[in-house]
Amino acid sequence: MHAKQILVVEDEQRVAELLRDYLHREGYQVHCLFSGSGVIDWVKQHQPDLILLDQMLPERDGLSLLQEMRTFTPVPVLMATARTEEIDRLLGLESGADDYICKPYSFREVVARVKAVLRRQPGKMAETSSEAGAETDSTGTNSKLPLQLDEGRCCAKLHDREVLLTVIEFRLLQALLQRPGQILTREQLMNRIYPDSRIVSDRTIDSHIRKLRAKLADEGGRPSLIRSVYSAGYQLDLNALD
Repeated sequence: MHAKQILVVEDEQRVAELLRDYLHREGYQVHCLFSGSGVIDWVKQHQPDLILLDQMLPERDGLSLLQEMRTFTPVPVLMATARTEEIDRLLGLESGADDYICKPYSFREVVARVKAVLRRQPGKMAETSSEAGAETDSTGTNSKLPLQLDEGRCCAKLHDREVLLTVIEFRLLQALLQRPGQILTREQLMNRIYPDSRIVSDRTIDSHIRKLRAKLADEGGRPSLIRSVYSAGYQLDLNALD
């Protein structure tokens, strides 16, 4: 089995080298870049398994890099930021980050977060559908529905239209698709996408849902596939799949 490859994008060289050393000890291959320049080309060429991305970088900031990466790859991204305001963290999540960590941070915590994000990758997420008698595929979802998930490529197919997803978005959609029509609370969804039981605000789930809705929307005027149920949570609207 090949060691997973991690890209560290961090302008403080000493911090990047310490991260590299800690991750090396855990068996990961690590490459470091010290500015925003060249990141996109490197990711396209090497296709890393995870990216540790600083938000504030010389030449090009982390958020704009993340937004461009989300146009061509679902690679998990752990965003590092010195900004501790909730709005800054939500901005990163809405741009497609899978997790965030605030500076100054513990290098051991970063390693733990890396392991947790990699464990959440789609290939390890299959569950059994709770609907008795339903025909299910490897994602645990009903194979007869016009919305299907592709675990290996971290994407969805909606009426033959391919939708590229982040790992978090994939897990959210998988949870809803396994129980179409049923209401899932924010707590249930948080437990699904954050199995390490970290404390996350409800707004984090709402942020991911907004991004997911936008990706699943089309120009056909169909209602949103994901319906908000006031004071309850979210559900996949089966009528919108017709």
